[in-house]
Formats: sequence, structure tokens, C-alpha cells
Amino acid sequence: MLKQDGHSHTEFCPHGSGDDVELMIQKAIRLGFESYSVTEHAPLPAAFKEEYAGQETGYTEASMAMNDLPAYFKKIQRMQDKYGSQIHINVGFEVDFLPHHVQWTRDFLNEYGPQTTDNVLSVHFMQGADNRFWCVDDTLADFEKGLLKHAENGQSLYRQYFRAVTEAVNADLGPYAPKRIGHITLIRKFQDYFGLPRGYDAQTLQVITGLLKAIKQQDNELDYNAAGLYKEFCNETYPDAATLKQAQLMQIPLVYGSDAHSIKEVGHGYHTLMAMINKK
Repeated sequence: MLKQDGHSHTEFCPHGSGDDVELMIQKAIRLGFESYSVTEHAPLPAAFKEEYAGQETGYTEASMAMNDLPAYFKKIQRMQDKYGSQIHINVGFEVDFLPHHVQWTRDFLNEYGPQTTDNVLSVHFMQGADNRFWCVDDTLADFEKGLLKHAENGQSLYRQYFRAVTEAVNADLGPYAPKRIGHITLIRKFQDYFGLPRGYDAQTLQVITGLLKAIKQQDNELDYNAAGLYKEFCNETYPDAATLKQAQLMQIPLVYGSDAHSIKEVGHGYHTLMAMINKK
């Protein structure tokens, strides 16, 4: 099996460590990765700011700036030229799915997609209190105020998120639409803090099955994301073990993603994650 990391970030990410992507690539080479995808958070549409609620940084620091795109592509091209004989480097984006901005996202991908070789589609924002969008994975306070208190219960919150991801999978984002779906259980990031349900009830399982069927039907891959394993109140991979097993049974391709925002996170949990999917 190709040793690859399909999800990583760079110094162009405002909420990252600021570590130079070159040093992250050097570590990936040292760890024996053969393929490394640089998937920086794509810019958000300016109009989305009017729909966003919660801490301002949840919007302002969520993605790279539009005016950073030329420098971003130039930097990764330089990395490809410099390290291409040692590791295959993909360049692309982690694209946010925003249901009211599908056309904007499609236009963005049509313009910049031809310069990319690998992309991830994720849901980081969900509609909640005041009928506005709140960040799923930014702060405990925003998660509680904007999403958890707005939901009937934990299972209802899960279902809302999985339906949002299903909508993302089924959206027409054009010929350059990402083919890998990012961290599909990100809604569990704060599960231990809020005592969210460990398992899923029958209704939620039905929604998850629908989501996985949509992914399968679209010939998409799943981001098998290590980041949750190291989050203080998550302590498991995205997706969780039960959802991972279901995806495997459905033969949905899984691609390890460190979701690294720093040098130290490159390769995080790789052996543990691979052991989980290689169990007989």
C-alpha cells in the first residue's frame, strides 16, 4: 500500500502553527511517506460573513486569504521541484461546503481547480442558533451556544451534521469538485467535554448509512483523519471506529490524513490508524 498523507496544511493557514511547509515535507520524507497532499483551507466567500455567528476568529482565521493564492501555488511548486525525486507532492485545497454558496464554490474551483491535483471537501460550519452558521470545531462556547443548545439532543445534533455532509457530497461543485470527504465525524470533536452519546441510535445510523451510500455512489474517498485522536475532548479518529468499519464493509476507499497544521503533527498516529483498518 502506498504510504500517503492526503490532508495537510501550511504556514498560509491563519489558525495553524506557522511552521514552514518545507519542514513538514522534510519530515514526511524522513517518515517514509511516498505521497503528500498539501490541502490548505480554501478562501471563504466574503458574503458568508453575514451568515456567520460566533467568535469572529472562527470566520477570519478559518481559511487562507484570497490574495495568498499566488504565493501558495508558487511555494508548493517550488517544493515539488525541490523534493519531487524523493516524494510525490500534491497541491490543492480543503474546501468548505457552504449550502448557500454552492455557485461561488463552483466558480472558485473552476478557476483554481486546474492548478490542483488533490482536494478535500469538508463541513466546518453548520446552521444553528439565530438561523446563522456556527463553527463546528472552533471553541467550546460557540459549539454549546450555537449548536448544542439549538439541537434537541446529541443524536439530533449528530444527524444534522451528517445530513450537512451528505448535502456536500451530493452538491454539484463542477468538474474540479474534491473527490475526498474530510473528517466526516468532526461533530464529535468536543464529545467528552459535553458528554455526547458514544454510540448512535437507529435514526442516526440510518443517516450515516445514507451518507456513506452517497460517498460510494459518487466514487469518493474518505479522509481517514488522525487529528481527533489528539484533540483534548475527542480522543478518537475521524471517522469513529463503528463508522470506519461500515465504510470498510462498503469498500469505500480510505486515505490517511494527518490534518497536520505543524511539523510535529506530520505522520501523527499513522501506524495506529493503519493497524485499525488492517485488522482481519
